[in-house]
Amino acid sequence: MLNIAFIAHDRKKEEMVNFVIAYEHVFSPHRLYSTGTTGTRIMEQTKLSIHRFMSGPLGGDQQIGALVAQNEMDFIIFLRDPLMAQPHEPDIIALLRLCDVQGIPVATNVATAELLVKALERGDFGWRELVHKYKPGEPV
Repeated sequence: MLNIAFIAHDRKKEEMVNFVIAYEHVFSPHRLYSTGTTGTRIMEQTKLSIHRFMSGPLGGDQQIGALVAQNEMDFIIFLRDPLMAQPHEPDIIALLRLCDVQGIPVATNVATAELLVKALERGDFGWRELVHKYKPGEPV
C-alpha cells in the first residue's frame, strides 16, 4: 500500500477529477491524500476515501511537503496550471524541490501522471515498499 497525493490548481481540478475517475480501480487500495478542494471534488465523484489537508495556498502544499520530507509520500500527481501565476509559488517550488531531494516521483501533467499510474498498475513501485520496510529506526 502506497501513499499517493493529488494536488490540482483551480483550472486543473476538473482534469484531475476525470483522471482519478479513470483510474479509481488503481488508486483504491492505496492511502490517498490531497489538498482541500481537490480532495473534496474527487470524493464527490468517486468512492475513494482521501485524507484532505488544507487548501494549497493556505498551507496544504506544505503539509504534503512535510510527508515528503519524512520520505512518507510515494508519489504525487500535481496538475499545475503553467499559464496562471500562483500566489503561493514559493510553496510549490519547495514541494517540488523536496520531491527531488527525496527521490519522490511527481507528475505535473496528465501525460506523466498516466505513466506513473501505469507503472503503479504493473507493480513497478515495489522499490518504494522497500524504502518503507528499511526506513531508519524501523524494525526489520
